[in-house]
Amino acid sequence: MNTINRIILTGLVLLNTLVFSSCDEGFEEVNRNPNSPETVSSALLLPHVIRNASNEIVGKSWGIGNVVVQYSAKIQFTNEDRYNWGPQTNPYNVFYNTMRDVNNIITLSTAAGQSNYVGAALVIKAMMYAFMTDAYGDLPYTEALQAKEGVNYPKFDLQEVIYQGILADLTQANQLLGSTTENMEGDILFQGNVMKWKKMANSLRLRALMRLSKRQDPSAAMQAIVSNPTASPLIASNADNAALQHLQDVPNQHALFTTRSGSYDEYRLSTRLEGVLKAYNDPRLFVYAQPTTASGKGLIGSPSDYSGVPNGLADQDAVGYSPTGDPTKGGSNFISRIGMLFSCLACSPNASPIGFQTMLISYSEVQFILAEARERGYITVGDTETYYRNGIQASFDYYESRLRVANLGVIANAIQPDPAYYTQSDVALTGSTQERLVKIGTQKWLALFFSGLEGWYDWRRTGIPTIMPGPAAFFDVVPTRFIYPTSVQALNKDNYQEAVSRQGADVITTKVWWDVD
Repeated sequence: MNTINRIILTGLVLLNTLVFSSCDEGFEEVNRNPNSPETVSSALLLPHVIRNASNEIVGKSWGIGNVVVQYSAKIQFTNEDRYNWGPQTNPYNVFYNTMRDVNNIITLSTAAGQSNYVGAALVIKAMMYAFMTDAYGDLPYTEALQAKEGVNYPKFDLQEVIYQGILADLTQANQLLGSTTENMEGDILFQGNVMKWKKMANSLRLRALMRLSKRQDPSAAMQAIVSNPTASPLIASNADNAALQHLQDVPNQHALFTTRSGSYDEYRLSTRLEGVLKAYNDPRLFVYAQPTTASGKGLIGSPSDYSGVPNGLADQDAVGYSPTGDPTKGGSNFISRIGMLFSCLACSPNASPIGFQTMLISYSEVQFILAEARERGYITVGDTETYYRNGIQASFDYYESRLRVANLGVIANAIQPDPAYYTQSDVALTGSTQERLVKIGTQKWLALFFSGLEGWYDWRRTGIPTIMPGPAAFFDVVPTRFIYPTSVQALNKDNYQEAVSRQGADVITTKVWWDVD
């Protein structure tokens, strides 16, 4: 028996040796997950960063941007409308997380000699930083995203420094785009059209320069751009708009299309926007709002079939608000929903997943920037009134085309204004310089509907149009910034406190650096 046991034991030892020797060979290769690569190509990263940035921008437009400049108002859960704003986690967290992939595109594509990808990434980076710094003020910038280099607590840079970086990135992007010939696969914004990326870069430069115009004279930089369209092309038509086209299905579906109808219905037409549109006989009323349910009209009605609700009402007053003052004719059935073009799937059988686009910067906005720049004497190229008329008409044309894409032809047929629209006293570009600037600013405000927080940022710079807090507002002034996220206050406390001591209290009424009277 002992001999037999020794033979069995020897055999087991040999078997184990063979098994473990075999398992050890190529062990590292076997334990690599082929579905989780260590590096990802720029073609796979680019759609992710475009989508993340765009979805956050449109979400902020819906939740705060449209409300704070009184395009829309809330009829329930009215805290946003009353300026009861706490710390804002986003866009801070979303954008900084997305910025890691932007930096990966820049690193990978620089090494591969793919300047088009680098240029596009710089445009997205500049756009996100501008959006964030306009919202919060000072931010981590020069030391941001350097945890691998040991920087776990990045300092907050001055907004002035951040804008220097934004303008430098956009200038570099303009130079890089088109300097190499690689196809930009994964470009869900412009489908690889490098010229459109260049136009976006230079148009964002104009926006940034105008934003800083109360702090720094933008004349030389603006003039250099507009006087050399070959070197610095701008968005020149609605076909060039930096607008993300949504598709039927996820992940590129319109972010608000699957919103619950109850959440969607909290937001209604503001009486502020209603008043201006009706006073101007402006057919964008039919785009920005829907006839009230009580009117019994379908997709479109007469102006009297549209009614808004004032901003900043307390919940109990907002939910039962009556446009006529008759308490028996109050409540949601008597207040217009946001326009059909922006509607959610559960809200209407006529809602379209592809009609609405997330607008990042438009031809209309660029024309209004140029109109203001020419009127203020920042540029000598072109004519103020031509830019102004182009901006207005571009807005009408854009919505007509989008309505037709959404199969809302009955509204599209009514969207173009009567020729007399341009000659009425509140629209015709006449009067003093200040009166003309008010008209430019008001039309820009109308055209910036549902454009992220851009309407709010521009209003903070110009004060056009007049926006007044509602009767139940928590503050007697309109907010001028976001409060930093609580995670930043806790995890980067020393640098956060240094920024607050320099910039001002971390409250929504503190003004950022460029926002001066």
